Amino acid sequence: MVHPLFEKHQATLDGAVAAIHSRGYWSAYAEMPSPKVYGETAMDDGKRAFDAHLGKRFELDQPGVTGWGGDEASPYGLPLRVSYPQCDPQALIDAGLTAMVGWQKIGAAGRTGVCLEILDRLNKQSFELAHAVMMTTGQGWMMAFQAGAPHAQDRGLEAVAYAWREQSFVPGEARWEKPQGKNPPLVMQKHFEIVGRGVALVIGCGTFPTWNTYPGLFAALATGNPVIVKPHSNAILPAAITVRTIRAVLAENGIDPNLVTLAVIPQRAATQQLAAHPAVKSIDFTGSNVFGQWLIDNCRQAQVYAELAGVNNIVVDSTDAYRAMLKNLAFTLSLYSGQMCTTSQALFVPAGGIDTDEGHKSFDEVCADLAAAVDAFLAKPEVATAVLGAIQSTDTLNRLAAAPALGKVVLASKKIAHPEFPLAEVRTPLLLACDATDEAAYMEERFGPISFIVKVADTAAGIALSERVVSQHGALTVGLYSTRSAVIDAMTEATWRSKVALSINLTGAVFVNQSAAFSDYHGTGGNPAANASYADSAFVANRFRVVQRRYHV
Repeated sequence: MVHPLFEKHQATLDGAVAAIHSRGYWSAYAEMPSPKVYGETAMDDGKRAFDAHLGKRFELDQPGVTGWGGDEASPYGLPLRVSYPQCDPQALIDAGLTAMVGWQKIGAAGRTGVCLEILDRLNKQSFELAHAVMMTTGQGWMMAFQAGAPHAQDRGLEAVAYAWREQSFVPGEARWEKPQGKNPPLVMQKHFEIVGRGVALVIGCGTFPTWNTYPGLFAALATGNPVIVKPHSNAILPAAITVRTIRAVLAENGIDPNLVTLAVIPQRAATQQLAAHPAVKSIDFTGSNVFGQWLIDNCRQAQVYAELAGVNNIVVDSTDAYRAMLKNLAFTLSLYSGQMCTTSQALFVPAGGIDTDEGHKSFDEVCADLAAAVDAFLAKPEVATAVLGAIQSTDTLNRLAAAPALGKVVLASKKIAHPEFPLAEVRTPLLLACDATDEAAYMEERFGPISFIVKVADTAAGIALSERVVSQHGALTVGLYSTRSAVIDAMTEATWRSKVALSINLTGAVFVNQSAAFSDYHGTGGNPAANASYADSAFVANRFRVVQRRYHV
């Protein structure tokens, strides 16, 4: 019998499975906050739902509550004052393992249907989620809506599609007959049960608390595992809304809601203790190298899927669309004040300059023209605040304040007053010029609106340096601007060796720091920036096991 929710959402699932095969454009959830799609009152309803959380306890009815905590500071200066249940981690583990039994019994199709229903429900909450993401991360409204809601939901659906595809390859049963010549054949009946690995721990980040959380959350859930979501201490609300919705859908469908719980744990040591628990069999993490490497080194009982720091870079060789290139780069460096794991930090430009459709440009001219392009792009305050958002962390502000000492200032970072949120820390990008030999400056991730224009001997040196940076320090994205096929081929081969995604000659409305679900692989798992990809078969296949039983017929 087909599970009713699988049947209800099968068209969406079929579209997602087809999309991960074709890799063309496809999306299940509308990325524009249009009242025609989400309803005439969706904007106001979402804002009221968000406001209703402020200054209150966020009830979840989870086991093992020991107190209440959570002290999120909005980058926009809005007082949130939301408190969340703090639960004994062992109680969450025990409850999750108990709920896992019933979750296994409904089978892969049942789990897939329930996950699709959850995503559909979350999509209907997109405006509420967008406000929560905006006010906890500092993203601008449009990015908070798109990346925080429909794009995150697409990434979750992508993980469900991969999980379903891998699980659907496993038959429920088989009749095995081995011929024995003149003797009767050997006949056995075999049954194959898909079983989750165990408790999944999903550790969120402070800048993209849904986009970076949903892939691991839904990959683990769809493959039969209970999930504990441990959000970043400054971005709890988007995770809490998500968990509450998941628990509601589970309960409505007769499944123990303790299959998915929220762990609000302010102390790193307590998070480490939970991550190293023998019952935790998978960990999804986005964040710093230090903690990510600790998880990899110390949580040997679990499969760790980690996205860490990297040095994204672009090699600039030549262009036949100079102004369009500069405009594209200006947006890339400005978007969310560089607080993205895909923002380009280093631009490798030949010392002898580059050939363009406006004639040859010297290294210094490229620096000056890029600075002017950023200034022009951010000239209107309403554009600047919408694109830049607000700085999420005081660590980023301190990093930005110290950065001018790392090179020659090409464009100083400026503070911009936000007309709606006077307490918001809004900063424009800092551009620094340095030599390729100044590796201590640019060859580590400096998260935030800090970028380096690095003078390299020539294009070949730039390509070699890009490959070395990726291989040694990692990157999620690299770019190239060139009009020469030989250069494009050389850069392409370098990215094959260093295993990083390449964007070539972006001059339109696609930017190197954007990643589209169902088409773009976010990370390859092949360099130090990430040991997994959103999403591929490897991201889901090791989250379940097949247990067989057999007997003679």
